[in-house]
Amino acid sequence: MMSGYGDSPVIRATFDEASAALGRDLWRLANDGPAEAQSQTVNTQPLMLTADIAVYRFWLDKGGAQPAMVAGHSLGEYSALVAAGVLHLKDAVPLVELRAKAMQAAVRAGEGAMAAVMGLDAAAVIAACAEAANGLVGQVVQAVNFNEPKQTVIAGHKAAVERAAELVKAKGAKRALMLPVSAPFHCALMQPAAEALQIRLADVVLATPQIPLINNVDVAQLTDPIAIRDALVRQAASPVRWVETMLAMQAAGVTHVFECGPGKVLSGLVKRCAESLTGAAMNDLAGVDAALATVKGA
Repeated sequence: MMSGYGDSPVIRATFDEASAALGRDLWRLANDGPAEAQSQTVNTQPLMLTADIAVYRFWLDKGGAQPAMVAGHSLGEYSALVAAGVLHLKDAVPLVELRAKAMQAAVRAGEGAMAAVMGLDAAAVIAACAEAANGLVGQVVQAVNFNEPKQTVIAGHKAAVERAAELVKAKGAKRALMLPVSAPFHCALMQPAAEALQIRLADVVLATPQIPLINNVDVAQLTDPIAIRDALVRQAASPVRWVETMLAMQAAGVTHVFECGPGKVLSGLVKRCAESLTGAAMNDLAGVDAALATVKGA
């Protein structure tokens, strides 16, 4: 997953730092897999956090400017917190490993599900979820990821998610795609995971952000470490409000949003969320170089 960045000592040092904190070789896992191990939530979350920070440090090492503002989608909020100086990487890596284990344990395998709804306004998706939940006693289904105006992810009990998926299609959605996930993230069923995080976070030192950071749960820029800790606890069982996050960046005067890490999904969502923003993925060396050229040419 990191082969596109060449032989960077900064990237390797970041993986070494995270591996030491976790007690296992993340660099080997990132490069050699196997894919089955990489896709396990307990491995995916520490890997992605480390990859994000490795690319961010690589950007800075190559002369990239400190960003005016940072944010992260779901797990990515932990990467943003490290970039902003709120969390040390050595503390964040075991924290997200615990987050992954707690989320996995919150709902028994096969009981939860998630689905991506495309081509329908968020308000209609929310209404369909309420209708589906009312039709199934004791079942939960909620809109949990507001990724772009016409793409919303829903999560909850499997039967309720499947019912909501049929209802959104009846309301005009182009697609309702069941997602291959290990747990129904960010819905009310994740409350046990939030409680486990609250216990662990009580022992983790958080600092005041050195860079303004917009959080997922409130779309707010918090500076008090106690408030940041509370928001992180609530984030596990609350929706990711990404559309509002991009709009908040636009309102703050941000013009370019660069995605740090080996993916490019978020950069593709940027303009669909906020028309005046330009998104770009630093998902390989060429992407980093292009981002540097954009900033230097601005």
